[in-house]
Formats: sequence, C-alpha cells, structure tokens
Amino acid sequence: MQPRVWLGMIRSLAIYYNPVRRGQLRRFYANLLRPGDLAFDIGAHVGNRSRAMRAAGARVVACEPQQPFAGFLRHSLPRDVVLVEQAVGASEGVGRMSVSSLHPTVSSLSASFAAQASDAPGFGHVRWDRQQEVRMTTLDRLIAQHGIPALIKIDVEGFEQEVLAGLSQPVPMLSVEYLPGLRDRTFTVIAMLERLASYRFNLVVGEEGAFHWPDWRGADAVRAWLADLPEDAPSGDLYARLDPSA
Repeated sequence: MQPRVWLGMIRSLAIYYNPVRRGQLRRFYANLLRPGDLAFDIGAHVGNRSRAMRAAGARVVACEPQQPFAGFLRHSLPRDVVLVEQAVGASEGVGRMSVSSLHPTVSSLSASFAAQASDAPGFGHVRWDRQQEVRMTTLDRLIAQHGIPALIKIDVEGFEQEVLAGLSQPVPMLSVEYLPGLRDRTFTVIAMLERLASYRFNLVVGEEGAFHWPDWRGADAVRAWLADLPEDAPSGDLYARLDPSA
C-alpha cells in the first residue's frame, strides 16, 4: 500500500475512533433504534456508525466499496454485520470513484463533487489524486435482499441524489450529510424525499451528538435554516422521519 494511502487510513481511524465520539454515537443510535431493527450504513468508511448501530441492538448492513477500507471492515467488523463491498447508486453496474489518498473520507462517486468542493470552505487542502472502479447496487436491491430498514444512514460525499434515485419506496427514517458550502445539493435531496413521502426533519450539527431542534419540522423550516448558514459553518447530518400524521 502506498504511504499516502496508509496515512489517509490512519487519519480516518484517528478521527472516527475517538472515544468521546464513539460514546456519543452509541447513545444517539440507542435512542433511534430498537433491538432487532434493521439499519443500512451507506458509506460505512471505517465502520464506527455500523458498530454504534449494532451496539443499539440493530441488525446492520454496511456498504463500503473504497479500498483499503472495505478490506479493513471485512476483517474487523463483528461477524453478524453484513458487509456489502459495493457502492450504492441509481442503478446496478460499475462506477468510478475519485479518491483522495490523504483525505479518503471525502472520496466520491459524483463526477461534479470534487470540482464544486474544491472551492468550498474546508476543502482547499484536499486533492483527489486517483480513481477506483467499484461495483454498484441500489437501495431497492438491498431492501429486496434484506428487508425494509428502520434507518438508512447515507454519507457519500455528494452522491446522495444518485443513492436516493435507487429508492422507490418510503422508509421510516434516513439521514444524509449536509455541507453548508454545497447546500443546493441538500435542497435537491429534500425535494426528492418530499416526492417519495411526507417527512419531518431534524438536524445534528457537527459532532453535537444530539438533535439540534427539540421537535421535528417541515421541509421549509430546513430550507430556511440551511439558507441562513454561513458557508464556513460546520457540516452535519439531516434526518428525515416519516410524518406519523400523514
């Protein structure tokens, strides 16, 4: 393995296996998932969220195509976590991932993400220096194979729209990463979810480890909140939950 790839992997492990962060994630997912629930971790990377979901008692399907991380997960995840060494997109087939060796957490299958992100705050030091060919599956295929999940976590660096294009039915809850410097991508994701079903929304900002709002709000509230964010604000996760009153 090239030295830059090793350094990138060590960087990711140091970031995501921070003991404080691990504890926050476990407590957070324990409030979202019940024992026996099915959860999909799309873009599992080093598997920290898969492990937190499993600690909550969930049955976990983890999807990660990027090497060497898929290999790391194959040897380190608990045996009852189902590892799918494929990317998730709009259709099955083969895709090309733009990889950042030193910052592998921002590797992406989106052809436009690297160009847009390079001008966004926080990405000026990132270089996408190689390509990796990956196999692709869809959320619909995963559901056909494993069942309807209680939660789908999606963290795929600008490829969220393509992932959701491969989902034809509502699921109880899902999350996607948002980037204030690329908020138009999140607006598109919200519109896709609105077409799929009636959802309510909440946010986790940065590494807060808890929901930002005390209640779940409509899509317009999320759009207004995102529109007011400065571009250099922390990124986070947008959660969508089926509206029980709909």
